[in-house]
Amino acid sequence: MAKKRVAVIFGGRSGEHQVSLNSAASVIGALDKERYEIIPVAITPEGKWFAGIEPAQLLAGEDPEQLGQRVVLLADPTYGGLAPVGDGCVRVEQLCPIDVAFPVLHGTFGEDGTVQGLLELANIPYVGAGVMASAVGMDKVMMKTVFARHGLPQVRFCHFLRRDWERDPEAVLDRVEQLGYPVFVKPANLGSSVGISKVRNREELREAIDLAAGYDRKIIVEEFADVREVEVSVLGNDDPMASLPGEIIPLNEFYDYEAKYVEGKSRLVIPAQLPGETMLELQKLAIRAFKALDCAGLARVDFFLRRDNGAVLINEINTIPGFTRTSMYPKMWEVTGIPYQDLLDRLIELALERHREKNRSRTTFQPPGPPVKTGRF
Repeated sequence: MAKKRVAVIFGGRSGEHQVSLNSAASVIGALDKERYEIIPVAITPEGKWFAGIEPAQLLAGEDPEQLGQRVVLLADPTYGGLAPVGDGCVRVEQLCPIDVAFPVLHGTFGEDGTVQGLLELANIPYVGAGVMASAVGMDKVMMKTVFARHGLPQVRFCHFLRRDWERDPEAVLDRVEQLGYPVFVKPANLGSSVGISKVRNREELREAIDLAAGYDRKIIVEEFADVREVEVSVLGNDDPMASLPGEIIPLNEFYDYEAKYVEGKSRLVIPAQLPGETMLELQKLAIRAFKALDCAGLARVDFFLRRDNGAVLINEINTIPGFTRTSMYPKMWEVTGIPYQDLLDRLIELALERHREKNRSRTTFQPPGPPVKTGRF
């Protein structure tokens, strides 16, 4: 049987560029070379696309201009692949068709529906959520609004625009302080705890908002709760299933960037040490959150458990979670019974399944009766 050609897309124009390189290195290393022809596709921080570059080369600081072939992904569905660029020209006669794309992109211009939209136009199957679910899952304000509409329990929050902050900072501070202190200040459209601050007073709040506003035009502020942090992995399309929950015990004050990505700064407990009824509730809520956004393929749903009464609160959903071998998403599935390589196979199968289902829908319409004349009056 012919190998499927899989384009693993990584890097990107995002504050999570480096995280993406680490995830992609693990994915490329684990994909079955007997089943797949792997095409690494690197997107630089400036947005240039290169084929044939390994993530490890970029992690080592090598220049992509000297390593790979500059390419573009053609939106025309009759091509369905990557075309090299040379001397300012796109060389469609050297097209590299793609059977399935595996975006391993975290943050803006990758996890937010933009790349997914390009893949939809090209009619290329791809791993993970579609345009709408990706965009809503990336925007914490929209995500929490949808969760509220579906009756999912959450902490209190408020949001505002960078322009609001620049026009009338005192009014914004007064409004945020209605949540009480401490609070968490976050860019609405970023992950990996980039730009997040825990603040305890008005002066710290000013500094935190300035930091978050450097990453996004929309800022969200959430009330603090004394909680345990628990996560659940979800896998599937229309009939998803949930993994055993895992607990993160950060050694820092909260689960910030350093705690997530510096070895020894946090401890993972999988499965989480929880009563059976709490574990079941977490799994049910994770699937409800996945379906509320109409996700596909994979997602990691993050929860808070109040220490005082054990109440479960949903924090957020990640439609392209970290994917190194030690990341929570694959680790929870490994403990649940799906090894890393098998998980990658399932995700590719789910991408192809969803693509077949979407292509069942008509994209043309012929009204009944005689042909309708069109043109100028």
